[in-house]
Amino acid sequence: MTKNVFDLVVVGGGPGGYVAAIRGAQLGMSVALVERAELGGICLNWGCIPTKALLHSATVLRACQEASHYGVTGAGEARPDLAAMVARSRKVAGRLGLGVAHLMKKNGVTVFAASATLAGAGKLALDNGTTLSAKHIILATGARARELPALPVGERIWAYRQALMPTEIPKSLLVVGAGAIGAEFASFYRAIGSDVTLIDMTPEILPQEDAEISQLARKAFEKQGIRVLTQCAVTASALTATGVKVTLDQQGKKTELEVDRVIVAAGIVGNVENLGLEKTRVKIEKTHIVTDGLCRTAEPGVYAIGDVAGAPWLAHKASHEGVLCVEAMAGKPVHAIDPLRIPACTYSYPQVASIGMTEARAREHAKANGGEIRVGKFTFAGNGKAIAMGEDQGLVKTVFDATSGELLGAHIIHPEASELITGYGVAASLEATEEDLMHTVFAHPTLSETLHESVLSAFGRALHA
Repeated sequence: MTKNVFDLVVVGGGPGGYVAAIRGAQLGMSVALVERAELGGICLNWGCIPTKALLHSATVLRACQEASHYGVTGAGEARPDLAAMVARSRKVAGRLGLGVAHLMKKNGVTVFAASATLAGAGKLALDNGTTLSAKHIILATGARARELPALPVGERIWAYRQALMPTEIPKSLLVVGAGAIGAEFASFYRAIGSDVTLIDMTPEILPQEDAEISQLARKAFEKQGIRVLTQCAVTASALTATGVKVTLDQQGKKTELEVDRVIVAAGIVGNVENLGLEKTRVKIEKTHIVTDGLCRTAEPGVYAIGDVAGAPWLAHKASHEGVLCVEAMAGKPVHAIDPLRIPACTYSYPQVASIGMTEARAREHAKANGGEIRVGKFTFAGNGKAIAMGEDQGLVKTVFDATSGELLGAHIIHPEASELITGYGVAASLEATEEDLMHTVFAHPTLSETLHESVLSAFGRALHA
């Protein structure tokens, strides 16, 4: 007979949920995981992982097309094989899904393939008729793509699932939403040959990033042939014989654009429906569950982590919350998560990565507290490894408190930005000052030397600028 009483039940098997289940088992808890779809959640199956597989295919294609620049002949006629790219992407996701299933078995986590609803104190009712009991319940139900009334998803208007499994390359494509997801899809489809238009309602693409970095990203996208329209929205759409005709409103000026396909990447909403929350003290704000610094909701014994618990909507934030939440309930010493120490990455071409405050936010913070900031910048054009790679375009920008030397923010735009940002993440976690970073020895020749030079620049000591 399957066990129905546990110390911990986690609802949702994404990067937050399955990590929380593993950590609970490591701490000696009896743990169950309830997942209605695929282990690994949207991130592993329909988000982070398959998109990165497609984007890497685009990187390989780009390298082949530009091979003659590096003294390699015979590769310049490379063409995208879309079916093979998609098949590889799905294979990568499938492999990792099997890996999560193995981890559940290895750690003794009981997995229920079902949906769950809160059914009273410490109880969950599953849609297969089973009732589970647990002292602790973690809701890790994630989020889904926001729907736009003017763009109903279908055969020609895509959300992320459809965009990940195209059967042919659209000759023309409109991407609605220039955040991380939209920028990544725009980069991929442009690389494989689509005529891409990228729009956003805000004044700049990647609106959560530092303004200077966003502007550099826009210039890089436009140089690749991506048409970028900001302060622009879709007010209507209609299917044509072969594509979609949309009405664009850019600051009151209305125009029509006809494209083969549209990708909607206009944000997400939390999966809070059908969880039985209305019968509890759990509070919801803007489709997300309200929690405290230890992931506790207002309902005793009920916790929430990951995308369903609000911004930042990042897989690594969800995983960190999963560990934090379980260790707190086990009585371990923990620290509440600090959003300013969570790196954010966009895997477009070039990549954008950041941690902490933008320059504008840091200036506002300093002004409110009677302080000042120091800003350092270093371009990859001065880095030997970047020049050797043929990737010498980009910028590293650092922001410090002028008095204490605290690292307030760091921002990178470069094809390897996502790998570089962790250096600043470690520094922020260790509360390293500018002096610590300036005295750190960085290997040569490496891209990471730019991190050092940007810090030196903030204090008037750059060596190669």
